[in-house]
Amino acid sequence: MSETNNKLDRRIIRSRKALREAMLTLMSQKPLAAISITEIVELADYNRGTFYSNYDNKEALLDDIFAELIDQLLQSFRAPYQQVEMFSIQDLPASSVMIFEHFYQHASIYTVLAKSEVLPQLREKMFIALKHITQEELVYPEHEIDRELHAIYSIHALLGLVFYWVESGFQHSTSYMQEQLVKIINWRPTVAKTVMKGSDG
Repeated sequence: MSETNNKLDRRIIRSRKALREAMLTLMSQKPLAAISITEIVELADYNRGTFYSNYDNKEALLDDIFAELIDQLLQSFRAPYQQVEMFSIQDLPASSVMIFEHFYQHASIYTVLAKSEVLPQLREKMFIALKHITQEELVYPEHEIDRELHAIYSIHALLGLVFYWVESGFQHSTSYMQEQLVKIINWRPTVAKTVMKGSDG
């Protein structure tokens, strides 16, 4: 690659990063529908020509924000198993669960998105991406449980836990969340005591 192309690539990376950051700043202040491209480029200190050379509209810019987050999310999800052919879920060390690290490292972004009307869209995209790699990359022993239903159940549970943590303002530490997730995965209660309240009359 020539030096000119390198400079061009760096310029594109820099301008896209600035536009993404401007978009997120504005989303922390107002709904997406109320944000104009003019506001985005003025805050990013670029012109409309730069915006349209990178994105067709603000929805495409939002998709770019999502795509970057999801790419890093998948890397963090793969962390416990990407270097091995087989791993024991029962013996999974909490420290190898990197998904909470990912969310914490991008806490400011997720805090903005969690309060935005785009949250359902983000969660759906994350769900689809995680379901895809779960079914493509992880093979479990034969069992009577429907594999697709298991994936749907597990991923919705994981995302529910993670976004609860985000919406709580990250009230627990990353290590606590790692440890709790591993305990939840491995907890297999077979009985439960019922506590029934009688009527007052």
